[in-house]
Amino acid sequence: MNAIISTAFSTRSGWTIFRNLSSRRKRGPSPPRAVRQRIRNRRRQMPEGSTAKKRPGTGKAKADRLEAARMKILEAALPHVAFDGWTPRLLAEAADAAGISHGDMRLAFPGGAADLADFFLADGDRRMEEALAREDIGALKIRERITRAVRTRIEVDRNNREAMRRAVTLFALPLSGMRGPNALYRTVDAIWRAVGDTSTDFNFYTKRATLAGVFSSVSLYWFSDDSENYQRTWAFLDRRIEDVMRFERVKAGVKGVAAKLPDPVALLGRLRYGRG
Repeated sequence: MNAIISTAFSTRSGWTIFRNLSSRRKRGPSPPRAVRQRIRNRRRQMPEGSTAKKRPGTGKAKADRLEAARMKILEAALPHVAFDGWTPRLLAEAADAAGISHGDMRLAFPGGAADLADFFLADGDRRMEEALAREDIGALKIRERITRAVRTRIEVDRNNREAMRRAVTLFALPLSGMRGPNALYRTVDAIWRAVGDTSTDFNFYTKRATLAGVFSSVSLYWFSDDSENYQRTWAFLDRRIEDVMRFERVKAGVKGVAAKLPDPVALLGRLRYGRG
C-alpha cells in the first residue's frame, strides 16, 4: 500500500495535488463568495454541448438502458428457471445469453437473483394491468371485477407457472426478509387499482389484506392444479371470493348494529356523574 502511495505521488501532478490540499488546509475553508466565483468560472470554460449539461438526459438514458437490460435478462432466464431455479448461476448465464455485460447485470440487479425473481413478479403485475386496461370491466360488479383481475394475474403467467412457484418459494424463505410480503402487497395493490379502487381510509388496508389472503391461497392451489384449463382453480377462486363477500355482509351488519348501541363513554359519564 505504501509503495502504491509513493508511486502515485512521485509524479509532478501527484505532488501538485498534495501541495494544493496542504496549503488549503493551512488557509482554512474558502470564502463562500470565492467558491461561487470558481464554479461560475468553470461553467464559462465548459464547451457547448458538454456532458455536464446533458447530465439529466444521461441519467434517463441510463435508466432506460438498465430497464431494457432487465427485460433481456429475464427473457433469457425464463426458459431455464423451471430447471435451475432463481440462482446466481442462472442470472449470470442469462446475462451472457442476452449479451449483457456482468457490470450492467450487477447494475440492473444489485440484489442478485432475488432481484431478478422480484422483477419477474413485478412484470407480471404490469402485464395484468395492461390486459385489464384493454377490457371493459367498468360495467361489472365489484365482485366480478376482482374475480376477473385475480384470474388475469394468474393467466398472464400460465406459461411460467413453475417460474412463479419457484419465486414464491424463494421469497418464503427467512433469508428473503420482506421480499415476499412486499411482492404480495404490490400485486394486490395493483389489482385493486386496476379495478378502480380509490379508497383512502381504513378500507384501503382491509381490502388489500383480505385480497392478499385470497390471492395467496388461489396461487398455491393453481401451482398443483392439473385440471383442464385450470377449471378447479377458477372454481376455488369463486368460492374464496364468495367467502369474502359473505364476510363483508356480516361486517356491514355488525356496523349497523354497533351504530345503534349507546356510546360507552357517555354511558360511563352518566353512571359516574349522574348526567346525560
